Amino acid sequence: MRPSQSKSRQIIAALLCLLTALLTACGSTPTTSQPGSDKASDDKQILVTPITGRADLKTFDPALAGDLNSIKTINMVFSGLVSLNDKLEVQNQLAQSYETSADGLTWTFKLKPNLKFSDGDPLTSADVAYSIDRALDPKVQSAVATTYLGLIKDSDKRNAGKIPSLLNDSIITPDAQTIILKTSQKAAYFLEALTYNTSFVVERKLITKYGANFTDHLNEGGGSGPWKVDTFEHGKQIVLVPNPNYAGAAPKLKKVIIPFYKNAQTAFQDYQNGQIHTTGVPTSMLTVAKALPDKQYHQVPILAIDFIAMNYLTKPFDNLKIRQAFALALDKDALAHNVNRDTNIASNHIIPKGMPGYNESLTGPQNVKETKGDSAQAKKLFDEGMKEANYTTATFPAVTFTVATEGSADASNTFSAMQQMWKNTLGINVKISDTDFGTLLDKANAAANNPKGIQMWYADWFADYPDPQDWLTLLFGKGVDKNGMNYGQNKQPYASTQQANQDLMLKADANTNSTERMQQYNQVEQALVNDVAWIPIAQEISTLVRKPCVVGVADNAEGLTPPEDWSSIYISNNTSCASTTKYH
Repeated sequence: MRPSQSKSRQIIAALLCLLTALLTACGSTPTTSQPGSDKASDDKQILVTPITGRADLKTFDPALAGDLNSIKTINMVFSGLVSLNDKLEVQNQLAQSYETSADGLTWTFKLKPNLKFSDGDPLTSADVAYSIDRALDPKVQSAVATTYLGLIKDSDKRNAGKIPSLLNDSIITPDAQTIILKTSQKAAYFLEALTYNTSFVVERKLITKYGANFTDHLNEGGGSGPWKVDTFEHGKQIVLVPNPNYAGAAPKLKKVIIPFYKNAQTAFQDYQNGQIHTTGVPTSMLTVAKALPDKQYHQVPILAIDFIAMNYLTKPFDNLKIRQAFALALDKDALAHNVNRDTNIASNHIIPKGMPGYNESLTGPQNVKETKGDSAQAKKLFDEGMKEANYTTATFPAVTFTVATEGSADASNTFSAMQQMWKNTLGINVKISDTDFGTLLDKANAAANNPKGIQMWYADWFADYPDPQDWLTLLFGKGVDKNGMNYGQNKQPYASTQQANQDLMLKADANTNSTERMQQYNQVEQALVNDVAWIPIAQEISTLVRKPCVVGVADNAEGLTPPEDWSSIYISNNTSCASTTKYH
């Protein structure tokens, strides 16, 4: 039978109300652009929305994407069986319906009729099956496929090259409109995981023709989302136009321009000069942005956490007390207020506020409740850790903190402030290594089971789907790809306790009792924080400016535009707008 909506999904809307309280505290309200005047003529239906801090997309391949900018763009061009709406509820996308077996291990999806790729070729269940199987193909070398498709039976064998395909194994297509997915275990979050781009459908003939370089030829087809690629100039811009064969409501906009800006300050200047419709706000320009008329300034807390990760297999972070000392030496309140000027919210949490499973009672390491840290406790723990590891000031291992500022003065100031806090409290000189974002991601992924891997790094995690599993088991579970921290996979005295916590993650993943499940996740998260699996720093706030002429945008907690929303977004005749004459 068709499954009833899971309890976790039923409470998402209620929990997202917590975000309203956060927004009020930030002096704003949840924002949906409202019509200020009539829709402009078709030749003006062009939206210019930049990617900042990046010289290019890391990838345009749905099987490979793990960063937000790539995911945002991919979500416009490609689609999967299901997607999330603005309330972060699962809705049908290519699927017309779905049902699950009594044991919860077999999922049957019926596709919508007459589906097509952007080039007009038919899209069938065979294409869905091919795309999911391809993402797990070891030749594709996806660092994220098993993370989001790992529930599919034998996906681990497929990814390891032990079997040649999952087709007619755990991915079955009895007819052109039906696809059956078999899972290895019952999981409350399976549909949510399928909303991630690794299960999105790609056109096989394009890959056959161009191989791994097919993303440079998406003007020929390839996707089934609301947009298709008109041109993609690496290092310059992407131009998207409506997909005439999209199965949903057609976009009102006639073109979306996505220019690349290495420097966020330059993008903001171009916004002021009327060259782009929306962009983020550098901290140095907050006063200017807040003063803009007609409610151009927006702040929206999102389901994202900034964090510091440390590799358990590298010294000195194989010592728990030293890890705890590094965590408690940081005054997160000062970072949020004094350095970042309240563009994020200091947090000790791995699971952000607004998510199912958010634990109001969670504390930091050593039961420290405040987010301002505890310098006295940090110094005490550090001295004890030094003795346990037989370190002296002279023999203490060099510590390198790998970051990716990508030209952002705000990021640079944040890392310098952290560096000074560690120096002041612990007497340690931490070296900052600034690299590009793609390299940082690659190094973080390569740290799993690697004692020679990256030592300590700074990153952020955005909710892929609204379930605690996306923040806990997916990142810290036994053998998962994302566990570059090596939680539970080390030889320290506390490793067995961590492994027991990983077992509890799996129990929670499969638990159909929602109340009990959330309690289990709360227990898991507290144990992770106690062991400093991460040092959570802050919950992110999306701080942006948007021209009043852009109508119909619903800012949601995930930071992505659901595919159906594009039918409501358009450019009005409001004179406060951006010039797009060069794109006509």
